[in-house]
Amino acid sequence: MESGVPAVPEQTTGSSRPTLEAVAARAGVSRATASRVVNGGAGVRLPLAEKVREAVRELGYVPNHAARSLVTRRHGAVAVIIAEPEFRIFSDPFFEKQVRGISRELTAHDTQMVLLWVEGHGDHERISRYLDGGHVDGALAFSLHTADRLPALIARSRVPVVFGGRPVSGSEPAVPFVDCDNRGGAREAVRYLVSLGRETIGHIAGPCTQTSALDRVAGYRDVLVDADPALVCQGDFTRESGARAMAELLERRPDVDAVFAANDLMAAGALRILRERGIRVPEDVAVVGFDDMDAVVRATEPALTTVRQDIEGMGRLMVRLLMRVLDGAADAASASVITPTGLVRRESA
Repeated sequence: MESGVPAVPEQTTGSSRPTLEAVAARAGVSRATASRVVNGGAGVRLPLAEKVREAVRELGYVPNHAARSLVTRRHGAVAVIIAEPEFRIFSDPFFEKQVRGISRELTAHDTQMVLLWVEGHGDHERISRYLDGGHVDGALAFSLHTADRLPALIARSRVPVVFGGRPVSGSEPAVPFVDCDNRGGAREAVRYLVSLGRETIGHIAGPCTQTSALDRVAGYRDVLVDADPALVCQGDFTRESGARAMAELLERRPDVDAVFAANDLMAAGALRILRERGIRVPEDVAVVGFDDMDAVVRATEPALTTVRQDIEGMGRLMVRLLMRVLDGAADAASASVITPTGLVRRESA
């Protein structure tokens, strides 16, 4: 008698819908064996598993996921929580790239994505209720801010989670995360500007409530230890804030000859201000961004020198890490991933 994953009770909606029994008969195996293959169970020899998969394709069999979850205790869904309002999510190509990577990897794992975002404080409770309701197997959360309640709410729900971006140190129990080398990438950008002979290098920083922005400021200061504090102007990762910060920087220090912006959108905003004021790039002011987002870089004039991070790849890594956590093969203490960055030299510096 075969052992392993128990047979899944199959619901049918009519004679036209193939059943698990039909798959088993076409493959020449028992129903239990067919069930193990369909539901991802182990212990089936590869030739038999291939016969079952071929029968599934030939018959167009669609598993009953409600019944399947009774066996696997999995819902086949993951919540993707973006701690930003809707207008930011759909106006910043960073989110598009990261969600694309997440979506493609979840599809490869036959798992549905449930997208959630935060418009206001009321959304925290809505997301908390959803997670507490047991609708998903796990969660991926990114673009978190230092004072955000989401990490605590997710921890309270006991839903396995992976963060995109380094969480605030000590704010919540250790959680696995995927991030790029923000500090190292910033150091490389500023060192490159120094190597060009630039002496007055400004920094357009991201929001001080996000660890990625704080790490990039730290990288800037690692290289320019004695930099004038007036050379650091605050932005919020939007194009408009980059323009405002560039204008402020020129007012504070008209002698600025280089700018490192904490993301490509703010760099694009800075380039617009420099162009409007007749300041030549890179002859008068060199500009370096961070992200290497095609949608932004293609539209800049001159072409933007920037620090590349693999945004889509990081989304894929978040899913892979979460799947390892769900399988009990990873924990927060050892599983977090820091991906490398690299400077991409173009015409702006």
